[in-house]
Amino acid sequence: MRESVRKAIGETVRDMLRSGLKPSFTKKELDSLGVEIQDIRMAKERIRAIRKRMNLSQTVFAKMLNVSPSSVRHWEQGNRRPRGSAVVLLELPEKSPHVLDYRLS
Repeated sequence: MRESVRKAIGETVRDMLRSGLKPSFTKKELDSLGVEIQDIRMAKERIRAIRKRMNLSQTVFAKMLNVSPSSVRHWEQGNRRPRGSAVVLLELPEKSPHVLDYRLS
């Protein structure tokens, strides 16, 4: 495949993903098109800002995320970094602050 065509297809796929469309691609196909799924890094200040914006204590925030209070404490102190699904879980209330409201009863 010509490089210019590969780049154009890759950009189209990125646009599809950004717009919320759910195309079905394998990792190998995405790699061949030059499309990367970004690693998300969460700085301690960003985690604290998310929690503060929700106006929650560390303990309540942890309960809302279904993680331990010590995890939240360590993340905010910079002793540990959230990994895997925890990072995506932290992004949800950052993008939609009321997304976890269903957890309150």
